[in-house]
Amino acid sequence: MSVAFNRHGTWAIYRFEMARFLRTLLQSVLTPVITTSLFVVVFGAAIGGRMSEVNGVPYGAFIVPGLIMLSLFTESISNASFGIHFPKFTGTIFELLSAPVSPFEIVLGYVGAAATKSFLLGLIILATASFFVPIGILHPAWMIAFMALTAVTFSLFGFIIGIWAKNWEQMQLIPTLVVTPMTFLGGAFYSIDMLPPAWRTVTLFNPVVYLISGFRWSFFGTSDVGVSVSLAMTLVFLLACLALVALIFRTGYRLKH
Repeated sequence: MSVAFNRHGTWAIYRFEMARFLRTLLQSVLTPVITTSLFVVVFGAAIGGRMSEVNGVPYGAFIVPGLIMLSLFTESISNASFGIHFPKFTGTIFELLSAPVSPFEIVLGYVGAAATKSFLLGLIILATASFFVPIGILHPAWMIAFMALTAVTFSLFGFIIGIWAKNWEQMQLIPTLVVTPMTFLGGAFYSIDMLPPAWRTVTLFNPVVYLISGFRWSFFGTSDVGVSVSLAMTLVFLLACLALVALIFRTGYRLKH
């Protein structure tokens, strides 16, 4: 017997999470906009003066895709992890689990809202950066696709972190100590072709390299790794997160105890 999709329950979760975003709209938008402006101005002036182009792209424009990806990673993880961890913290998670909504609908509501917020923020950062440096987008459809796929993937990852974390401090552990360093070492502000061969080989084990490289290709038509490889790696990470979320709900890991 098929079970009807509870769109009202999913929409309620999605709307609640989006309302929280709107209540803190100023700080949610202002902080990354200021950070982006500083990165573009400081890096563009300090490093761009010494290194005018990277792979034929002006350095100021070259770092914009990396800045957008950095914000997408951090905001997707932060929004999704906070969204599911707060009900755990207050104890209302049990009401959610006993409500007539399936695990799929719960994930769709929380992850959908987190991905929407980070996606919109990525567009705002792109618009902000365009005031400082001229930016051309060769493949706009692919740019949107990479942004959406990355936002959903890292929102799922953040959802997992929010369930795994036992407290607020632990929830910040992986984004601070793992994701942010991997982003800075993943070619956000440089081409990995500029690294010595040995370090370039090591860098290729960093999955963030493939995400940033594919996204940068949608802007300039150049990338450190093949765009098909970038897309495949992103899909593999997405499927791994989906499998882990399914396992969490099937076993009740840190949800029912």
